[in-house]
Amino acid sequence: MISPEEYIEKRLGDQIAWYDRKSATNQRWFKRLRFAEIVAAATIPFLSGFADRSLAIKIAIGTLGVVVAVIASVLGLLQLQVHWMQYRAVAELLKKEKFLFLTQTDPYNKDDAFHLFVQRVEALLSKENTEWAQSIMQPPKAEGPASKQS
Repeated sequence: MISPEEYIEKRLGDQIAWYDRKSATNQRWFKRLRFAEIVAAATIPFLSGFADRSLAIKIAIGTLGVVVAVIASVLGLLQLQVHWMQYRAVAELLKKEKFLFLTQTDPYNKDDAFHLFVQRVEALLSKENTEWAQSIMQPPKAEGPASKQS
């Protein structure tokens, strides 16, 4: 039998750390890619004013257009913002359960609190894993007017 301290340290602590790391990683990549997309998109109109002067500028404009399209597609495919928020939400829910249990706050102010704690934590993890599995089986939802078909 595992003690509450062992469960909190080994199982819950590991899961909270994993969700924290994954949230931070997805947030960083989302912001980096979105920043690059914004800079590339903003540069196109600026360079367009000089396009009649140089073939190199025309090539740069075309390249930046491709970069914007690729970044937008990658962001849609990887769903970094969605994952960042989902991982953050799960980490915070796990932390909440931990502190409710440690402070013996409702619903953990009863006999058999540890078993209830484990059941609730494992249910959160199971739900998140199920939602993740379903999300990778479904293609990302299209954005924009085309996705609003009746």
